Amino acid sequence: MIHSKWFRLLLVIVCIVAGGYFLQSYNQVDKPQMVNTDGRTFEKAQVIEIIQDNVQENGSRVGDQIVSLRIESGIHAGKTVQANCPNGLLFGTVCEPGMEVVVISSTIGQLDLHTVYNIDRSLPIYLYIAAFLILLSVVGGKKGVKSAVALLFTFICFVFLFFPMILRGTGPVAASILTSGIVLAATMYLINGWSKKSVTAFLATLGGILTAGISAIIFGQAVNLSGYNVSNIESLMFVAQNTMIDIGQILFAGILFASLGAVMDIAMDVTSACAEIEKHNPQISRKALFQAGMNVGRDVMGTMSTTLILAFFGGSLGTWVLDYVYDLPYLQLINSNSIGIEIMKGFSASFGVIFTVPIAAALSAFTWRKDNGKKTVVKL
Repeated sequence: MIHSKWFRLLLVIVCIVAGGYFLQSYNQVDKPQMVNTDGRTFEKAQVIEIIQDNVQENGSRVGDQIVSLRIESGIHAGKTVQANCPNGLLFGTVCEPGMEVVVISSTIGQLDLHTVYNIDRSLPIYLYIAAFLILLSVVGGKKGVKSAVALLFTFICFVFLFFPMILRGTGPVAASILTSGIVLAATMYLINGWSKKSVTAFLATLGGILTAGISAIIFGQAVNLSGYNVSNIESLMFVAQNTMIDIGQILFAGILFASLGAVMDIAMDVTSACAEIEKHNPQISRKALFQAGMNVGRDVMGTMSTTLILAFFGGSLGTWVLDYVYDLPYLQLINSNSIGIEIMKGFSASFGVIFTVPIAAALSAFTWRKDNGKKTVVKL
């Protein structure tokens, strides 16, 4: 037993080292220069003084502020410079002395120009994420720590595997399936170790996300919607012209990723319930175990599907509000690209959740089963 534990530990270490080396080398991909950044850098700075404010007598702001900044990073670190600060909703901010900001430093010949990009949000973002991970670890204990590691691994897979894959020409749908499979396998191993329960939940989750993707593709073909109908298609087309990324598949790849978490949850719920039922009733038949899994899945399925639809609804709430306020005609609303895409996102992910229940129940019934008065275990 001790030798077995050391072997598993050694195997995990080898996989981590080999995986890290692969990701590091695979991530060495040449990115095309989409925007000219020669002579321009983003640096941290602190507002020293408001040289010229842009506030009007009625309290509104017109034009730019002119501020004095102390640069805190980059080649100009330590220098005090003068900068413009626009007051837009998407770009710039309202500067106050002592405020930490991010500044765009541009060098044109012998001339240095500085413009406030936005408030520096780095520290609050890091603290917010750290608070989440700490809370997850404290409340979840050992499983919480493993969940935090799984989240970190998921982020690494997105940045160092999925993005380089699609940039190298791999179809986003295929890349998302591979990435989801790796993330799923790592998560199952970290949370529950490799067991019949983990493997069963893994297979059920794969079946669920594939169902979500297939249903989205079928719906997209039926209503003539694709990744080319998204709102930011102009920017994506520019990317497609300069890279090998198939932007038409990005929408469907996103649906696969969005459904992964919910599908994984319900697959593990059903599988764990079936494993526990079989543990306390070893003589249960395959049919009875399948029915028990279906009963558990039905309880979770309704709330999980509602959660997915509400999540997509909340993410596109601005679009729904605009459509409601403008009081668009029904035929215009129901046939618009944006509404069709949001419906496809929400319901295709829910299709994945629904189909995961019978898949997980069936796999569990065939993993732990009893026929003809004799218990039989199907090895995976």
